[in-house]
Amino acid sequence: QVQLVESGGGLVQPGGSLRLSCAASGSIFRIHTMGWYRQAPGKQRELVATTGGVTNYADSVKGRFTISRDNTKNTVNLQMNSLKPEDTAVYYCNGYITSWGNSGQYSYWGQGTQVTVSS
Repeated sequence: QVQLVESGGGLVQPGGSLRLSCAASGSIFRIHTMGWYRQAPGKQRELVATTGGVTNYADSVKGRFTISRDNTKNTVNLQMNSLKPEDTAVYYCNGYITSWGNSGQYSYWGQGTQVTVSS
């Protein structure tokens, strides 16, 4: 089985910074892509950033957020700068992973971490 565990959420003032981290563990053969999504109250879950050969960012976070990945540790981080109240959401780590004994890649999710931007 594969697990994704996030850390680093919290409360920050507008204009501040936070760094989210996600570690993948378990029976991992290969990680294809990793990324971050978020879901605000009453809204659908949306892509924030992904990395896996090509890096993609949502337009709303370009220039403020930076995704980075350490393939040796199976981790992905999200550095969030110049945070705005509209960034408030639960942030979820996602990975498309092939586990040992399987031929395909499957989508795995972390449990989510709350980010609140408020003065």
